[in-house]
Amino acid sequence: MHNLVKRRDALLKQLVAGGNFVKGSITCVCGTCNRAHCICTQTPTTQAYRLTYKDGQQKTQIVYVPRSRISEMHRLIANYARARKLVQQIIETNIAIFKKG
Repeated sequence: MHNLVKRRDALLKQLVAGGNFVKGSITCVCGTCNRAHCICTQTPTTQAYRLTYKDGQQKTQIVYVPRSRISEMHRLIANYARARKLVQQIIETNIAIFKKG
């Protein structure tokens, strides 16, 4: 049982050390200028990046992501995936501790 507690404490430290994270996905959308006879109606030229996620009420939220910060947002999303795996391991360890009494 002592090993399980040590494992849980190590997992919790990893979770805290993982840094910031964001849940969601990044999408690229192409836009047009909405002028009737502009060339961009045939070939969209403007690209915008968005973070899409669900809030606490399961409503879809969209946040604009500047092109200069896309790599940062990808890193935050990857941190979320790692945090999610760590939380699952902590849950399994807590269940094993509970079973041992």
